[in-house]
Amino acid sequence: MSAPTVPSATAAGSGRSATERFTQKERSTSSVDQARVSAIATDAITALHDVIRRHGVTYAEYDALKAWLIRVGEDGEWPLFLDVWVEHVVEEVANADRKGAVGTIEGPYYIPGSPEFRSGATLPMRDGEQGTPLLFQGTVTDLDGNPIEDARVELWHADDDGFYSQFAPGIPEWNLRGSILTGADGRFAFHTVKPAPYQIPTDGSCGALIAAAGWHAWRPAHLHLKVSAPGKQLVTTQLYFEGGAHVQDDVAQAVKPELILRPTPAASGHGEEVTYDFALDPA
Repeated sequence: MSAPTVPSATAAGSGRSATERFTQKERSTSSVDQARVSAIATDAITALHDVIRRHGVTYAEYDALKAWLIRVGEDGEWPLFLDVWVEHVVEEVANADRKGAVGTIEGPYYIPGSPEFRSGATLPMRDGEQGTPLLFQGTVTDLDGNPIEDARVELWHADDDGFYSQFAPGIPEWNLRGSILTGADGRFAFHTVKPAPYQIPTDGSCGALIAAAGWHAWRPAHLHLKVSAPGKQLVTTQLYFEGGAHVQDDVAQAVKPELILRPTPAASGHGEEVTYDFALDPA
């Protein structure tokens, strides 16, 4: 009997998986502030009115917009649209007062509960995992530079084909995902591989927008991180690689100068290494 065929990983499939995960996500049940909803909704609608007037939008363009908005819902791509074109501004506002480590968007591929290690670890990966070996290390401190023991550093990223475990078929559950609790010196170290750039899904309504506008659909290679500790603010961020494709024109507009990594040849002679430290703000 032949072995079952494993479906091929695709950007569209990853996008659908991310949307399904989001619909299962627990959200706040706090009461709605009607005055705040009214103010935000009124300003958003007024801004759209201004765009229509400024560009002299025609009825044909208006009908195209209605059809596209309906398709976004039918395709289940509102989470994708918002994560790519809106979240970076929400993050900017939310973290405007942060004095320590710089944050950026979370993106759709975070999964809590990754395997936990102490101080140093090799991320779970397949035998012969493709990609340049990478030692990613650093220290977690408070704003005064004092090391924080038992800070949690969560790391996850795409593989060398641009796909994430749990969002594409044929990849082990926790592949390239892990968490480290820092020691008394606040240090952490991950052995992993450098991820690849990848395209966001383009077979649905978001792809139709990209094609109609003549944009590209690429995100630069990046590491995702969440760093937290008792009594400190959680920071969610992504780190990019200097000189990498699309660092200068990320479709999600999430790259910041402070988030650029500059790896050097590893002291072991095998792959590359880079050090990046996190200073956490008080909660």
